[in-house]
Amino acid sequence: MDRCEQHVQAIPLQRLNTREEHQRRQHLRHVFEKYDADSDGYLNIVEMKHLIHEKKCADMPKDLALHLLKLSDTNNDGRLDFEEFYKLSLEHPYFLCEMYIKYCKAVVPKRNYAEEGDVLDGEYEQSMKLWPPPLMMIIFSIMEIIFFVIDIVKTQDQNGTSTSGPMATLFIYNPHLRHEVWRFLTYMFVHIGFMHLIMNLLVQIFLGVALELVHCWWRVALVYLAGVVAGSMGTSLFTPRVFLAGASGGVYALITAHIATIIMNWKQMEYAIVQLFVFLVFCVTDLGVSIYNSINDPFDKVGYIAHASGALAGFLVGIGVLRNLKVESWERKLWWCAVSIYFVIMIAGIMYHFLDPSHFY
Repeated sequence: MDRCEQHVQAIPLQRLNTREEHQRRQHLRHVFEKYDADSDGYLNIVEMKHLIHEKKCADMPKDLALHLLKLSDTNNDGRLDFEEFYKLSLEHPYFLCEMYIKYCKAVVPKRNYAEEGDVLDGEYEQSMKLWPPPLMMIIFSIMEIIFFVIDIVKTQDQNGTSTSGPMATLFIYNPHLRHEVWRFLTYMFVHIGFMHLIMNLLVQIFLGVALELVHCWWRVALVYLAGVVAGSMGTSLFTPRVFLAGASGGVYALITAHIATIIMNWKQMEYAIVQLFVFLVFCVTDLGVSIYNSINDPFDKVGYIAHASGALAGFLVGIGVLRNLKVESWERKLWWCAVSIYFVIMIAGIMYHFLDPSHFY
């Protein structure tokens, strides 16, 4: 992440103290000299373009270097000296990249600083990529919204709680239609009620997008879909007459996958113990409440088995596919255990459906 952040990070509204300002000037001096290819003490348009290209900020327009040069070239000589370059870093942050940085800092765990100075001891944030953009969780969310709206329009149910809409009828997990195997996955697009939809969207967008920025869209998609399938599989095995709708299995998979990546990148994260505690408390509390309600309230329809199954799958698959920035020997053993357990459980669940069909009727 800091490849992009190094030259676009905005300065807070409060003034930097002398030490912080000195450190920033030293760092930017190093960047300036690195990209001053002809060592003439100036950055021209070619060197500015090279700086932006090498910083891997692929979302920046091609003409950004020229635009920034025009904004910051106070003496109109067609090049930037160090003071102009330093002023540029303070006054003209690139807006889109800045939004990404602020968002990621709020959601993605930070790195520790090495004891000997300001050298970062990990690469968690540095591995964050702004291109390709993190769109997978957004695409899933848009599809879920479209399905929900179609069912509201077709059933004229403004609360969105009807399961008789065309999308719900075709895609919901129906225990009487297990032979329509797509339902084990597509129930994720069907939601019952506004709150059901909104809560899932909030988690999968804010947490899922942050994970995509670090671990790449396809890894996060695997975690999410594994949680969805595990949710329906677990529900089919342990509560074989329960209908299932919603992306909660995938959402729980994202949460526990984040727990997995905290464990696997423990030394590269700041306040890892706090983050681990918060996510564990959330999962345990929510699952506990769901189980309690299902036992004491016969009308409670929350599929806690899907939540628990999705959470387990997310943790195991998260260890297996999410990036581990510094692999240690015990982590290799944990990887093999997680992957083996996941495949054994899923294969056993699939085989049970074929070997004991009477269980489901």
